[in-house]
Amino acid sequence: MTNSLGRRLVASAISAFVLAFVAHVAMILFFTIGNLGSTAGTSWALVVSVSNLFSLASVFVFILLVVAGVIGAFARWWTALIAGVLVGVISALANTLIVLLNQGSAFSGGLLGYALSTLVGLNLLFVVLVTVLTPTFGRWLYGLIIDYSGGTRRGARIALVRIPASNLVDGLTTHIDREPVDPERADQQWDGYVAALAAAGWETVEVAPADALADSVFVEDTAVVFGETAVITRPGADSRRDEITGTEAALQAQGLAIERIQEPGTLDGGDVLKVGSTVFVGRGGRTNAEGIRQLRALVTPLGYTVVAVPVTKALHLKTTVTALPDGTVIGYEPLVDDPSVFGRFLAVPEANGTAVVVLSDDTLLMSASAPQSAALVADLGYNVVTVDISEFEKLEGCVTCLSIRIRG
Repeated sequence: MTNSLGRRLVASAISAFVLAFVAHVAMILFFTIGNLGSTAGTSWALVVSVSNLFSLASVFVFILLVVAGVIGAFARWWTALIAGVLVGVISALANTLIVLLNQGSAFSGGLLGYALSTLVGLNLLFVVLVTVLTPTFGRWLYGLIIDYSGGTRRGARIALVRIPASNLVDGLTTHIDREPVDPERADQQWDGYVAALAAAGWETVEVAPADALADSVFVEDTAVVFGETAVITRPGADSRRDEITGTEAALQAQGLAIERIQEPGTLDGGDVLKVGSTVFVGRGGRTNAEGIRQLRALVTPLGYTVVAVPVTKALHLKTTVTALPDGTVIGYEPLVDDPSVFGRFLAVPEANGTAVVVLSDDTLLMSASAPQSAALVADLGYNVVTVDISEFEKLEGCVTCLSIRIRG
């Protein structure tokens, strides 16, 4: 069992048990209070009777909510609400039918009709309780348990970064002509990039150096974070495969659950663009169809929808497009295969202006080599912080490539 599945199972089981118990006790109290005029003995008999009447329904609630939690129903309030409705209705109906069948009733259309009628009668309060508690109390408790079991603290903003390797000049290039890289200037620019993150309130954590791996500074390609789960990638370039070891250790230290892309799948983090619950994945030279298939299988239970898009004119998807906090996708049109895929698309005037790092809801980090694009984004009401990363741009890097952002 993976760490992610195990944590979801534990959180789901505890949340489901507490929610089922609360609903069960609430039904007992409701019927008991409604008969306060009874003698003490009769009241106790009523408690036992009501408890027996709803016992199976409560067991069904527990079982079904465990399943719902494991497959990701608690990830979003609306999926939790849908789960609450379905679990409440199914549990109440199943309980009523089993009780009636045990009392000797034969299954028929009339019996089913009577069971359905109890949803607006005897079982109404039970269904309402489960429906309301699941996306509110149940989801809150689930999140609390996930946090306690090792998740990133809420409200934290952590950026994993990796110091440039001494052989940075040997980094790969595929879609642009090679230019000489100044290692000393690159080190200075990296320091400036890290300082900009820190100044914006981000806690920067250094991944263990990989001095023999030329492209290791582009740490984003080695993992993608989805809430409390990190997917360790399998880079498409053979020379980059060893980069993932240090990244995985750093992510585990942050308490994230770990999933992995396995052979023969390949996936670069630079090909993954998250826009709300939609995950655009570039199918290009570094990410293959099997990598996309595995990612879809891993993150769909977490509440995400994976959309594959072609990338033929640049190294990575995020070389061509990124997204603003409001969900608008920005990109340099000559590099984008099909802008219509993204819905709201805004063209920027420079190739190096496609990448933004969202520092907060109203502040973005962009490259200093794209002043017109920065001005365009600023005119939309965003605060724009620019950093010089020209030496990394010579290696097809951008502001997103140099860090893995974790939001608690």
